[in-house]
Formats: sequence, C-alpha cells, structure tokens
Amino acid sequence: MSQGDVQKALETFGQLDQKISHFKELLSLANWDLHTGAPKKGRSLRSKAIGTLSSEVFQLSLSTEMGKCLDTLSDPDIQAQLDEVVRAKVRLYKRHYNKSKQIPPEEYQAYVVLTSQAQDVWIEAKTKKDFSIFRETLKKIVDFNKKFIDYYGYKDHPYDALLDEYEPGLTVQTLDQLFGDLRTKTIDLLERIQSSGNHPRTEIFHQRFDIKQQEAFSLFVLPKLGYDLEAGRLDVSAHPFATGLNTGDVRITTRYMENDMRSAIFGTIHECGHALYEQGVNPEFEGTILCGGTSMGIHESQSRFLENMVGRSFEFWTYFFDDLKRFFPEQFQDVSVEDFGRAVNTVEPSLIRVEADELTYNLHIMIRYEIEKELMAGELEVDDLPAVWNQKMEEYLGITPPDDAQGVLQDVHWSFGGFGYFPSYSLGNLYAAQILHTIRQDMPDFYEKVQNGEFLPIREWLRENIHQYGKLYTPNELIKKVTGEELNAKYLIDYFEEKYSKVYQL
Repeated sequence: MSQGDVQKALETFGQLDQKISHFKELLSLANWDLHTGAPKKGRSLRSKAIGTLSSEVFQLSLSTEMGKCLDTLSDPDIQAQLDEVVRAKVRLYKRHYNKSKQIPPEEYQAYVVLTSQAQDVWIEAKTKKDFSIFRETLKKIVDFNKKFIDYYGYKDHPYDALLDEYEPGLTVQTLDQLFGDLRTKTIDLLERIQSSGNHPRTEIFHQRFDIKQQEAFSLFVLPKLGYDLEAGRLDVSAHPFATGLNTGDVRITTRYMENDMRSAIFGTIHECGHALYEQGVNPEFEGTILCGGTSMGIHESQSRFLENMVGRSFEFWTYFFDDLKRFFPEQFQDVSVEDFGRAVNTVEPSLIRVEADELTYNLHIMIRYEIEKELMAGELEVDDLPAVWNQKMEEYLGITPPDDAQGVLQDVHWSFGGFGYFPSYSLGNLYAAQILHTIRQDMPDFYEKVQNGEFLPIREWLRENIHQYGKLYTPNELIKKVTGEELNAKYLIDYFEEKYSKVYQL
C-alpha cells in the first residue's frame, strides 16, 4: 500500500471523525433542551428529529467509506506508522464498527425515537405511581436491547455485551467478584453502624430551604471547585445530569427540594465532577471521538470523588460552613460544623438511590445490576419487575417501597435504554477510592488543601493525570497508569472503615 493511499485514508478518516463529532454535539444540545426546557407539546416531534439525526450519525460511523478507512488504518504495518492519538481514534471507531455493523439502520432509528419518547411515558408513570403505564414501553426497550446483544455477540453472559458499551472490557465475572467483596464488607459495617449509639442529628435538614438561596449557594460553590461558568451553566431537570457539548460548553443540571438542601448541594457537586472532566480534556481532541470521558465508570469516579471524598469531608465543611450559614442563617445558627459534618455522612437505609448515603448506595446499584442481568438472560420478565424490586430492597436494605414511584420507577435510565449503565456508579466509587489513595500519596496535605479552600491544585492533579487524556486510553489502561494497578475493591473498603469509624466513633 502506497503512502498516498495511507494519507488519503487518514484525511478521509479525519473528516468523518470531525463530522460525526459535530453532529453528536448538536444531538447533545437537542437532548439537553429536551430535558430542561422544551415545551411538552413539542417533545414528540423533537424526539423524531433526534432519531433522524442519530440515524445519520450511526450510518456515517458504519459507512462503506468508514469501513475502508478502518481496514487501511488497522493494518499492523500501517498501525506502526501512526501516532498514539490516531491509533486510539481507530481503536474506538473499529470497536463500534465491528459491534454495530449488524444493526439495520432503520432499526436503530426506531430505537432512538422510542427511547426519546419513553421519558415522557416514564414521567407520567412515576407521577401517577403506576408501573403499568410504563410497562409496554419498557418491554419494547428491553426487546431492542436483547436484539442488540445478539448483534454485538458475547462470550460468557448476555449482559456482558451491554456492560461493554459503558465500561469496555467489563464482564459479569469481574463484577460478581468486585461486588461480592464489597457487599460482604458493606453489610458488616452497616450492622456495626446500626448498633452504634452515636448517631448524627439529621433533623437539622428537615426544615424549609428557600430554592433561590439553594441555587445561589450552588453557584457560589461551583467556581471555587474549579468549574468554569464561562464554559458552562447550571440548570434544573427532573434528574440531574451533565452534558459536554465541547470543552468550552459543559452544562450541568440539578434539582431543588425545599424541605432538604442536601439534594441540590451534593447533586450539584456531583455533576461538577463530571463537568471538570469534560472541561479538562486536551483541547487538541476537540471535534474528535477522543473528546470525552474514557468510560462511564471513570466518569463516575470523578463525580463521586468530588461529591463524597471531597464534598462530604469534614475539611470541606470546615471551609464552607460559615458561607453556608450566611446563605441559611436561621436553619444552621445553632449547629456546629462538627455536627453538620457528621450529619451529611449519616448512614441510614433509604428508598431512593440518588438520596442514598455513601455506604448503602452500592447496595442500591447491586439490586439494579442483578435485575438487569436476569432480565437480559431471560430469567426475569418485565411484568415481574415491581415485585422483584421490592423483594430485593427488603433483602438488601430491610425496607420495602410503598409505591412504584419510590420503587421500580425511581430511575430514568431504563427509559433511555441505559441497561448496563448502573454498575458504572459503583465502579466510580471503586475507582475514586483508588485515585484518592494515590493523590494522597502524591499530595500528603490533600485534606489540608480542602480545609483551606485550595481546590485548584486538586483539579490540576486530576486534569494532569486523568482529564486531559479524554478517551486516549481504555479505562483499565488509565487506572493502571494513574495508580499503578488494576481496579481493587480494597481501597473503597478501607476508605469506608476510616470514614465511618470517625463519624460513628466505632
């Protein structure tokens, strides 16, 4: 093959990559608007437009032109001539091409339209606390995912094919081992906490918190953590999320509860973690497939790290507590920073995943993981979901949801077809603890910096070691590069022991 042929393939590949990336940016903007401000009567038509553009992007990534480029650039002799950045782009597109080329384009478009419209059905079902309203739509989404599993192929378990979409290389076998270790230690620690006589005062949160003040406090905290408000914005949505359109436009949403300010504060900090990742990607990756997080698990590590390991630390509130009292003088005038720090780290089994404490959160994820795994293996039917959900909640957390809204309908993920997504949250916790262990070795005064409000050196460490690389490395390559070893549950278990021994004086 001549150098001219290789150069032509590189140019065509670069053009396709840029075109696909630009289309995806517009799709992200359309989806952001759909979930934050689009009028209800226009959402159905918007969903169809999203479906059409998504189908175009899908077909571009699987086009004959793309196939020829990938064949040329995947040749071992040619690969040896390519730099690391181009090899990574080829790897990512080749992976998608090989997995998705069997899916008929019209089938993919129908799926995108279905999932775009499904959120409104889910919202209605959740509002009315009635799973039956969402049941038939969910059956269609599950059936599509089972078809995709057959198209993708798998080695050991059907669910592996969906896990791989969010965390490349992850399998049921690996997750079962990680979750097995974590489950045993979590339940043991939970029992010791529940037997402790030193429980924090959580009644301090059961007051009225003005929503405008909550928003003002969120906007006060965000730039201090390193979020660039000139390259982003804070909005409201039913389910908080972050959207990276490009490195100069990374938007986050939160939700406000008048009777508990924790939801907005920690939701905002969580999404800020995602946003810092997207804002910190190497600008040279702009307009390419590399501009974004390498996996959902690594992405979640950044949000969970900031929300919990920084944002729930005593040192964080030592710095911010006077400011918090300035925004909410009546609510916290008689509360000490010590009492507040313990209260935001309360452990108490609860119904709602997004409001769960840091320790029991992983049990919520394990419930969803087991349900999805059985659903995709054909061992569970959609009709059985409410009953199975309630049964597992009782088994893992000792509580039973009083209705579908607080049970099987509480998460938005199944409405957008996010099967395989939930384990990313617990993977994020595992990665985050391992990263915390490493950063504290590199930066022994880590928590002193937090206590002094010196958050920018922490952001820069994350940017230098994680954010700048975007999707250049696989998640396993990245965690080994950052910490020197593969993912290990030991660090999260040790972190929980250290934290809750202090909070509950165990």
